[in-house]
Amino acid sequence: MTILRRLWPIVLIAAVLAAVFLTGFNRYLSLDALRENEQLLRSQVAANLALALVVFVAAYALVVTAYVPGASILTLTGGFLFGIWIGAAATVAGATIGAIGAWWLVRTSLGEPLRQKAEKSGGLLQRLVRGFEGNAFSYVLSLRLIPAAPFWLVNAAAGLGSAPLRPYGLATFLGIIPATVIYSGIGAGLGDLFRRGERPDLGVIFEPQVLWPLVGLALLSFVPALWKRLTRKRAAA
Repeated sequence: MTILRRLWPIVLIAAVLAAVFLTGFNRYLSLDALRENEQLLRSQVAANLALALVVFVAAYALVVTAYVPGASILTLTGGFLFGIWIGAAATVAGATIGAIGAWWLVRTSLGEPLRQKAEKSGGLLQRLVRGFEGNAFSYVLSLRLIPAAPFWLVNAAAGLGSAPLRPYGLATFLGIIPATVIYSGIGAGLGDLFRRGERPDLGVIFEPQVLWPLVGLALLSFVPALWKRLTRKRAAA
């Protein structure tokens, strides 16, 4: 029974993934599907904006929680359907809820055995786990600010490292705002691109004028953790 209680979150993820691919839902997480269903989606949003926002946030949270690929397309969809700021707000809400769900799934299933193995193995994985435990807010915030850090991987690593929920959730909420606003802005312009037969440049976030400020923010978020480490070393000395 103990094994079943620990593994049921993994069974749930597997069931959701199987449902996504068997029903073909994953085909809708694409720019082509967004272009083909533009009129239908816009009419639904115009008919009931509040309901559309609730459905969008719930769908985003489910996709992130179940580690389903396609969250970046949903971020573009938010800007496409609701505009930059409302779309960004809805995306941040859905992504934060989903990230907490993904963190919880890892922490309640294989997190403890894998964490113990990491502690015994030493090396980078051990430092990462201890970093999440001791400086969760700084670690998570810096990783969320760096576009190259996969969102799903940070969720899993934070769960594995037993990052406390409150700093993990707050750092996730704050850290994803800059990139979300950028991608929502791209999504808001998708209609014009579709009509011209063009596709968006998703690599814009890696342009130096965009990437380096985000990296600077990520490094700045590490200052408290580094200061705490230096203080401990001085106290020990």
